[in-house]
This record gives sequence, structure tokens and C-alpha cells, in this order.
Amino acid sequence: MELRTLHYFLTVAREQSISAAAESLHISQPALSTQLKGMEEELGKQLLIRGTKGSRKVVLTEEGMILRRRAEEILSLVQKAEEEITRSDETIVGDVVIGAGETDSVRLLAQAARGLQKQYPDIHYHISSGNAEYVLEYLDKGLIDFGLLFREPDPKKYEWLTLPTGDTWGVLMRRDTPLAQKAAVCPEDLWELPLIISHQKGDDRHLSQWMEREIAELNVVATYNLVFNASLLVDEGLGYALCFDKLIHTEGTGLCFRPFSPTLEAPGYIVWKKYQIFSKAAGRFLQAVRERISDGAHGSS
Repeated sequence: MELRTLHYFLTVAREQSISAAAESLHISQPALSTQLKGMEEELGKQLLIRGTKGSRKVVLTEEGMILRRRAEEILSLVQKAEEEITRSDETIVGDVVIGAGETDSVRLLAQAARGLQKQYPDIHYHISSGNAEYVLEYLDKGLIDFGLLFREPDPKKYEWLTLPTGDTWGVLMRRDTPLAQKAAVCPEDLWELPLIISHQKGDDRHLSQWMEREIAELNVVATYNLVFNASLLVDEGLGYALCFDKLIHTEGTGLCFRPFSPTLEAPGYIVWKKYQIFSKAAGRFLQAVRERISDGAHGSS
């Protein structure tokens, strides 16, 4: 299967029309149709459901949706490889791609990037947000250079630096609730309340230990992936969100954050694949992160 054909297929998937895709690609519609048919014959699967005479819209089959996802990954990796190979030896330019969940620890990475900015203005940074499963999947596929995680990485697959500070757990709640009058929240304060918790694997184990209850014993009314969405549920009175501090700006709003008591902190790790060969830009960024951690007199793994 040729890269060009994958590009054709993605264009059709984006335009949802063979004629519109052909116009975008500057090729004839019959030629594009022939390429698509050849791809389907090669794979032995129907990828597109062609529209009827009344509609020119095409729809991806289940196999077509799988191919679309993989084709995007393949072409992204090819583009990244081409850029890394063709970079000038005289300057450090390129992209650094980081996968991270919502966390204030991104500040340390931002500080490292800012420190490099004057010397290497042609390094560009891309933050791809998602939970730990998303970050690890993209890290394994080589689609990101680094991942920012709050679970201890697998030493067989990854190397990492331990960040000097972690994120503090607590409760995001409405200011008009009785619990908001407390400076900190104890486990028993939450046992009977409607809770909104992260659906990220690993978080439930730490929360369960702190709560002194199994998650199944609690009144969990909703789960979230992104805490901003959870804050909207809290604001509408659905429940109390268990989350990290400093992620939602509560000043001047109807919400407030209260930390756990006893304190529950999640250590952070900047992670990369073992034996990974970095681009010059990514290698220099990692060095800057190391220096940032070292300046704070904190060790690394």
C-alpha cells in the first residue's frame, strides 16, 4: 500500500465525497475512484459506502474507520521522520511533542521550554492532552516524544525523570455547600456525598486507599476525563469532583477547591520510551528539563 494512496483515502474521508476529494487533490474523479477500489481489493475489505444518486456523500465502514486512524498515524510518523532527517546540522530546529493530562506540573516543562526559547527559537512545542492510557498509547506508537504521567512507569518499557513536585488531590465543590466552610476535607466527609471522579486507571486505587472505602461503596454519580467538564457538572450541582489542585480557576466563580486531609499527593514523571533516539530538538529539551530539576536540588530516576 503506497503512502500516496493513504493520503488519497484520508482526503476522501475528510471531504466525505469522492468528487470533492478529487478536486482537492487535483486529480480526476475516475482516477481517484480507481485508486480507492484498488486499495479495497488489496485489503479484501470494503472501506467506503458510496452514496446513491441522490447523495454524493460517502461513509466509512468499520474497516474504513480503522484504516483512517492508522493512516493518520502512519503519515504523521512519515512527516516527522522527513523533518528530522532534513534538518540542518548547523541549527537546532524542530518539534517537541508532549502528551499530558491536566496538571499544574506542565509549568515545569513550560519553564524548560522558555529557557531554550532565546537560544533555539525554531524549536516548537506541541502539547497533546489526554489521560494516562492515551499518553502511553501515543508514546508507544512514537507519535509523541515525552509523556507526563502520575503513575510509576514500567521500567521494562520506559525511562523517566521524577518531577520535583507532584499534584495535590482535593475536592472541587460549589461555594454554597456546607462542606465549603471547611479548610480541608476528610475521608468521612465524602462517604455519603455524590462524587464525580476520574475514570483514569490507577486513580481509583489511590483514592480508595485514602477514602478508606472501595470505590464501589461510594456514591459515584459521574466520571470524567477532563476536569473542566467535571467542573461544569459541579457547577450545575450534580456532585463533588475529586481532582488535582490548580486546574480550575475558582476566584470570582461559584466554585472552590479544598485539599484532602490527610494530604494525598500524586508524584509526577516525565517519561520516554527506552532506547529512544531523540531528534536534536527533543534531546535538547530533555537536557533542559534535567537541568531544571537539578537546579531545584531534586534527584531524578
